[in-house]
Amino acid sequence: MFTNSRAVEIEWGACDPAGIVFNPRYFEYFDWSTALLFQKALGMTKPEMLAAYDCRGIPLVDTRARFLIPSKYGDIIRIESGLLEFRRSSFHVRHRLMRGDDLAVEGHETRVWVGAHPDDPTRIKAKPIPEAVLERFAGVEG
Repeated sequence: MFTNSRAVEIEWGACDPAGIVFNPRYFEYFDWSTALLFQKALGMTKPEMLAAYDCRGIPLVDTRARFLIPSKYGDIIRIESGLLEFRRSSFHVRHRLMRGDDLAVEGHETRVWVGAHPDDPTRIKAKPIPEAVLERFAGVEG
């Protein structure tokens, strides 16, 4: 499985008044971690990727998370994100947020590769993930 890892220091703005991360913030961490996963594999930023592959985006169509250990203001967590599976036009990502050696949150995303709808360019439509993208993920060490 191709993976990317990054450290994040929990900032006060991500927390509730008790200093514990407000759960929806984890989904923001997942979103950015997915962008960084693609950046690592393709060697380009998300805007560069969208332009290079004539892609309108990689919208989220399903997500879930298990919250095991709370993270608090000042904690440094490590987010390990991995590409589990590519399908024709969708892909699955797993995120593991570690606090030290302990799994704090496990999240999953399903996203779809989309382009302009052929009948209406103001809309989007799923399209096959380009072979060049699949090859980059297959050829890069995770």
